[in-house]
Amino acid sequence: MAKTIFHLQTFGCQMNAHDSDWLSRSLQDRGFAAGSFEDASVHILNTCSVRDKPEQKVYSELGRIARRSKGRQGVLVCVGGCVAQQVGPALIRRFPQVRLLFGADGIARAPDAVSRLLEEPSLRLNLLDFAEEYEERAFAGGNQEKPVAAFVNIMQGCDNFCTYCIVPYVRGRQKSRPPKAVLTECRELLAAGAREIVLLGQNVNAYGQEGNNGREGAFARLLRQVAALPGLARLRFVTSHPKDIAPEVIAAFGDMEALCPRLHLPLQSGSDKILRQMGRSYDAARYLDIVGQLRAARPDILLTTDIIVGFPGETEEDFSATMRLMEQADFAASFSFVYSDRPRARASLLPGKVDRALALERLSRLQIWQDQVNARVLTSTVGGTTMVLLEEPSRRPVFSGETADKDGEGGSAKRGVGLESWQGRTPHGLLVHVPLPRRERGGWKGSLLPVAVVEAGRHCLKAVAL
Repeated sequence: MAKTIFHLQTFGCQMNAHDSDWLSRSLQDRGFAAGSFEDASVHILNTCSVRDKPEQKVYSELGRIARRSKGRQGVLVCVGGCVAQQVGPALIRRFPQVRLLFGADGIARAPDAVSRLLEEPSLRLNLLDFAEEYEERAFAGGNQEKPVAAFVNIMQGCDNFCTYCIVPYVRGRQKSRPPKAVLTECRELLAAGAREIVLLGQNVNAYGQEGNNGREGAFARLLRQVAALPGLARLRFVTSHPKDIAPEVIAAFGDMEALCPRLHLPLQSGSDKILRQMGRSYDAARYLDIVGQLRAARPDILLTTDIIVGFPGETEEDFSATMRLMEQADFAASFSFVYSDRPRARASLLPGKVDRALALERLSRLQIWQDQVNARVLTSTVGGTTMVLLEEPSRRPVFSGETADKDGEGGSAKRGVGLESWQGRTPHGLLVHVPLPRRERGGWKGSLLPVAVVEAGRHCLKAVAL
């Protein structure tokens, strides 16, 4: 019997990517098959609406599905994530082919809903209700290869209500998972072949602190519990809010061997005036104090950040303050965007909207500066050695002139003879391509390998095995 083919597209953040990975595996566990856009009879969009651009991409894709499906019988279209939660049933009225809506709290029930909708062609389902507690999901195996770096949700939603952000409205209020559930999932992933765990949440630093049952230090304790699990090589977490980062978490970067020396710490603006209007609950001095504490605990730590350019009321002086703080913090990378109004976010009502052309010009200046810093960070590693956790074969060709160990125990293979290119990441999260002798049965996936960095590209490094 032919399997039902589904095609799943993901927009937005790492939490969406993780949700989509779980949903894909769950559908495969139920007998579905992942396939191409052209072959699929089930189309699933897991969406993002944190900015206007990804939301518009969703509408464009729904139009493409409608054109592709015209005249075909039995095509099921499902929309999940933040756009589904934001727009609600109006999405079905605009795109009648959509028969399933599910939010972040409804994804646990989505696989069963897809099966039911295929059996009942006239049915439409709405899974947009917010849950009071995190709804646990069954461990999903699927027939896909298990990732070397596995993501684990430790919480859902956010209580911060930053004025530009709609996350509390589309992902709900903060809900933390019990430590036991998190640790159980981590053990299952490690048993399935994961070597690295990435803990996910809208604000992981606030883990366990919601409501009247808030537990100070809960996140630091969870970090240490996960780090102690057998088989774990590396541990990371995203995303952190500066106002909630605890001294115990900062100290962990200095004394936990498994915790990788890289942290994403969203700044958004370097202007105290703009930070107040954003509702960020810290100022520039406090942010730089945190940076100083992190570097004191782990001098080689790489910091990355988020920046919003052109927030309402931003002057050239405010933008200059952002640039100064970025230089002081010396971010290895940044994700920067021009501000856009979002439904229900309070900033959409603020006066002083910045002309888009001016905002784009400021964004260009910031990104040119950041590109220069990125190049410096990558170039600084050339000539040094590091450990790479190999994840998968690289699409880049083996580069010429390298020497690599032929069989892992001596001898050499020159100029790409008998080699294949693999990619992985350093403890600092830098992408590395390295030529290695061909192996059967999974190749080098999951191997921790010492390498010497020989070349820096624009976004990655080239290395040879030691």
